[in-house]
Amino acid sequence: MSIAAKTALNANNETIRSALSHHWPLYLYEGFELALFMISACVCTVILFHSGYPALLAIPSAVVRRILMGAGMGVTAILIIHSPMGKRSGAHFNPAITLTYLRLRKIAVWDAAFYVLFQFMGGIFGVGVSSLLLGKQLADPSVEYAVTVPGRYGTAAAFAAEFFMAAVLMAVVLWMSNRPRIAPYTSYAMGALIALYILLFAPVSGFSINPARTTGSAVFAHLWPACWLYFTAPLLGMLGAAEVYLRSNGADSILCAKLHPDPAYPCPFRCHYPFHRHSHFTGE
Repeated sequence: MSIAAKTALNANNETIRSALSHHWPLYLYEGFELALFMISACVCTVILFHSGYPALLAIPSAVVRRILMGAGMGVTAILIIHSPMGKRSGAHFNPAITLTYLRLRKIAVWDAAFYVLFQFMGGIFGVGVSSLLLGKQLADPSVEYAVTVPGRYGTAAAFAAEFFMAAVLMAVVLWMSNRPRIAPYTSYAMGALIALYILLFAPVSGFSINPARTTGSAVFAHLWPACWLYFTAPLLGMLGAAEVYLRSNGADSILCAKLHPDPAYPCPFRCHYPFHRHSHFTGE
């Protein structure tokens, strides 16, 4: 190996060590955030859709049960984003969001890599914990580990739904979070969108817009039909929305990669919020 190659390898190793040394709690937070989201998704699905629970008889309308499911998951997302963990890590808990902010150059490469890794681990862990808590009820065909699969309209419709939901979500996040006066309300808009998406699109795609969320359920359900679309559509949708925003508003308009900027918590990103305290940034 040449001296230049050895130097580059040593520099890369040092960057990895620096990222792990300074930001390992953030990676754990990201994993735990998605784990909590998955536990909530599994519990809500069992309560509302398992035949052994009274909700199925008390609320025969699938539409009403989806409204309740959406409300539960929307509130869960808001609580996670506003939690101390979420305010510290940025509350992505979604690889598509993290990779979009990597494209926008707001997060360092190795931070993004570890965020994504722990998000996938968190999704699997959350469904695993739910399986221990709920047992056979979670594996019941009416619940199936809250798995996301294309609905009766087929794979193309599921892809279109996932792409559309992801693009609109990222467009709203970028438009709101980069305007300091309304940035504190970004989480509520996300919660409302999640509730609306579950109501309208759960029958089409199962509602994922999160590759790690889909993986967590699929690992236990052993169901991977058209899994590729749950990896590609959300990422393409968010990247497309980010590209439009970037070209319309410019790179300087993107202030941070946090979904809920809070002056009480240091920021690990390339942040331009004037009130933020900065922690060690591991990028260039």
